[in-house]
Amino acid sequence: MIRIILADWRNRQQHLVINRFRLSYWLQGQGPSLLLLHGFPTSSWDWQALWPELTTRYQVLAMDFLGFGFSDKPYPHRYTIVEQADLIEKLCSELGITECRILAHDFGDSVAQELLARMMARQTSLQISAITFLNGGLFPETHRPVLAQRLLLSPLGPLIAKLMQKRTLQRNFRRIFGAGQSPTTEEIDGFWLLISLHQGKRVIPTIIRYMRERKVHRDRWLQAMQKSPIPLRLINGIDDPVSGRHLVDRYRQLIQHADVVELPGIGHYPQWEAPDAVLKQLLP
Repeated sequence: MIRIILADWRNRQQHLVINRFRLSYWLQGQGPSLLLLHGFPTSSWDWQALWPELTTRYQVLAMDFLGFGFSDKPYPHRYTIVEQADLIEKLCSELGITECRILAHDFGDSVAQELLARMMARQTSLQISAITFLNGGLFPETHRPVLAQRLLLSPLGPLIAKLMQKRTLQRNFRRIFGAGQSPTTEEIDGFWLLISLHQGKRVIPTIIRYMRERKVHRDRWLQAMQKSPIPLRLINGIDDPVSGRHLVDRYRQLIQHADVVELPGIGHYPQWEAPDAVLKQLLP
């Protein structure tokens, strides 16, 4: 599996200013459009192991969400899933993308749910042909955040974020990745650089409020999934303590004729831990 080192990934980025914010994005390949939506607290570099193969099949677009990665991290700012969906819609419009399939993970799952709900309510011009979800909090009642996430969401959040260090990230990632799948020291260095860039630690306590926002939109997003006119698939690393097997069980309870692919031994980041499996199981 070809992997793209962070320096090369950074050199490939393009920029667009939307609503006064400078957003970093990557666009490569020809064919049907595929939109990649990354998770919290990382960035579009999460997709680097999939990128070389995906760009032979599709025109692939990935954006660092506002507050993440190489994109602007305004502070103070009220970050929301709704705003991130707005920015994705505007980016697609600027690039002439009117129809796409989506591959989403974690935080990106929620953005994909919002985009699906808008499409079904005819509140967007962006048409989605299929969505593949990776591990994430699709249903708030099954989401099991780690202690660090709970603390960041508490009144202590700003202090916790200020005290966060690279070893904190490494420790938490070891807990949520599958056994033997943890990122290397160099990869942790990359994750940490992307989080801390542009004084990024200070925006984390605000961004993580998306976990509360999921509860507000839960019924609307669930209804969109249950009545979806397009194919939906969940690819799940079932060893993930945050949104693993327990998410699969709930997904099958709530979604009729659920299309689920289980990845044993894999944790919260299937696209990083098992890229070949994700490439094989991605909805075409």
